[in-house]
Amino acid sequence: MAAQNKSKVGLWMIGACGGVGSTVTLGVSALRRRLIPRTGMVTDLPPFRDIGLCDPGSIVIGGHEIRREGFLDSVQSLRERSGVFSDDIIRKCGADLRAMQRNVRPGTLMGAGRVVRELADRKDIPRDRSALAAMERIAEDIRNFQERHRLSHVVVMHVASSEPPLRSRAKFESYTALRKKLASRGGAEIPTSCIYALAAIEARCAYVNFTPSTGIRLPAIRERADELDLPYMGNDGKTGETLIKSALAPMFAMRNLEVLSWSGQNILGNRDGQVLRDPTTRKSKIASKDGLISRIVGGKPETLVSIDYVSSLDDWKVAWDFIHFAGFFNTKMSMQFTWQGCDSLLAAPLVIDLTRLAAREMERGGGGPMRHLGFFFKDPLDVKEQNLFRQWQGLLESIRPRI
Repeated sequence: MAAQNKSKVGLWMIGACGGVGSTVTLGVSALRRRLIPRTGMVTDLPPFRDIGLCDPGSIVIGGHEIRREGFLDSVQSLRERSGVFSDDIIRKCGADLRAMQRNVRPGTLMGAGRVVRELADRKDIPRDRSALAAMERIAEDIRNFQERHRLSHVVVMHVASSEPPLRSRAKFESYTALRKKLASRGGAEIPTSCIYALAAIEARCAYVNFTPSTGIRLPAIRERADELDLPYMGNDGKTGETLIKSALAPMFAMRNLEVLSWSGQNILGNRDGQVLRDPTTRKSKIASKDGLISRIVGGKPETLVSIDYVSSLDDWKVAWDFIHFAGFFNTKMSMQFTWQGCDSLLAAPLVIDLTRLAAREMERGGGGPMRHLGFFFKDPLDVKEQNLFRQWQGLLESIRPRI
């Protein structure tokens, strides 16, 4: 049995006090106080228990935020509007949430779109003179957090609202060119997620993008991360409908049933759904959800993904999928399913898992894309395999002792 990892690990979240970030924070506190089981955490399964992962209850949390709402406000809102958590757990964890709140710093609106700017209501968000200035300020916040809490490693996790896809990455192919662009006044052509990603790298942290936003996909930022030999991964956490697709589609492939079309309708009511009402922003989410089926079953099945905002659902999301397929004698048949889950509670344990696994990678001196974590993502970086079972085997292979 491996010795317990005593390293002190920090989790720095971008969009810290949103539904996912606040649920993670409450979860870490509740785990520390042994108020909840580890249900939903992949890293609590037997293969992961003795590989030296950090104790999830010991993770120190901080982050950047552009809204006034704090951890405690956010979890209370989730309790009232979505019927999750209990008053007792919130009360017992209140002191921890207030302590973690002191680690939250104002984010940046540099490069942010209209939809995100409309959400920003913090009065202390600095007016950064350039994207470079914003990046350096954010990196310094992360360094101070690590030093103040004497953390062995910090994992930066992007859990902020989705942003529109970047039209062209060509002008940001090299790190030198990117630095020059960042230093120019404004720098609005560079998405906010890229500024945060580069700040994480400059602060010498592991970086994980849990959203479909550009983040570290910009070649120049990857170049810098590879130069510094830092681990990174993304994109877009696989929590609901896409998780089912990646598990169900292999069945059709293995039974040699031809998938003719696969249509999925998604409705959700939280802030993510509110942001995704914007057609441009919605494109990035649909793109990360829509490429999976053909990669698994082959051919060119007709696919359709729709995402709609229904405010009354609050943090609950519902997906209805219809699968049209052909069997023996080319007979057309169909299957359909409905999925309902609480968005933040599906995502939060995966964020904790990814924090533990990324911190382990830092401990081992790993760098570059953490392809073995493709299991957790809709659009995994540098990973073509979308079959959930093969991704799972790849994850297990990565934790086996090297001989």
